[in-house]
Amino acid sequence: MTIVIPDTDPALLADLAAASRILAKRGVVDAFGHVSLRHPENPELYLMPKSQAPALATPGDIITYDLDSEPLNAGSRGSFIERFIHGEIYKLRPDINSIVHSHSPSVIPFGLTRTPMVGTFHTAAFLASGAPVFDIREKFGQTDMLVCDCAKGIALAETLADKHIALMRAHGSVACGKTLQLSVFRAVFTEVSARIQTAALLLSSGEPLDALEEEEGRLADAVNDAGSLRAWNLWRTEITMETGW
Repeated sequence: MTIVIPDTDPALLADLAAASRILAKRGVVDAFGHVSLRHPENPELYLMPKSQAPALATPGDIITYDLDSEPLNAGSRGSFIERFIHGEIYKLRPDINSIVHSHSPSVIPFGLTRTPMVGTFHTAAFLASGAPVFDIREKFGQTDMLVCDCAKGIALAETLADKHIALMRAHGSVACGKTLQLSVFRAVFTEVSARIQTAALLLSSGEPLDALEEEEGRLADAVNDAGSLRAWNLWRTEITMETGW
C-alpha cells in the first residue's frame, strides 16, 4: 500500500534541524545521535534528519519514516542505523511525540553501575520517576550494541515503559517528550543532572543523596512543561543567528 506523505510546515522542518544542532551545542550529541518528531498530520509517521553529524543538520535533510522505520522519501539520503529506537517507542507510547537518542558522556556511567539516576534538582524533575537501564544482552546476547532492527527497538521501548528516560548499558540513553521542545530539554538536563549527581556522590562519601522524591518530581515537572519553552527559545534563537533559519 502506498503511503501518502502529508505536507509538512517548513518551519517545523527547520525546528527539527535546529534541535539537532542545539543538542550538539549543549554537549548531548557529537558526531553521533539523533532526534525525531512524530508527524503532526499523521501519527503513524515520524520525521528525522538524514544520517550525518547532528551539528550539520538542515531543513532539507529531514526524511519521513513509517513506524516500522522504513524511509518513505529518502532518495539518496542515508538513514540512521538505530532509527528503530524511534519507530518502536512511537508504537508503544502514543503520548510521546519526540525522541532524542544520545551518547552524552556524563550519563553513560549510570548505565554501567548499580547507582540509579535520580532527580538532583527541579529542572531535572522528570528523573524522579526513574530511569530504567536497557541491557541488550538480556534478549540478544553478545551484539554490536546497536538497536538496528524492530525486535531490538521493541525491547528498548518495553524497558522505557512509562518513563521519560531510559539508559542503555554501555551505549547511551533516550529522552522522550510530548513535544520536540520538551524532549530536547530533557536530553540536555539529563546530561546536566548526571554531572550534578556525580559531584554530589563524591561529596557525600557514599552516603545516600537527598534527591527529589517522586511526588516532588511530578509537581516540579509540571512546571517544566512550560518552562522548557524558555530554554528552547534561547537555544533556538542561537541557531537562527548562526543559520538564518
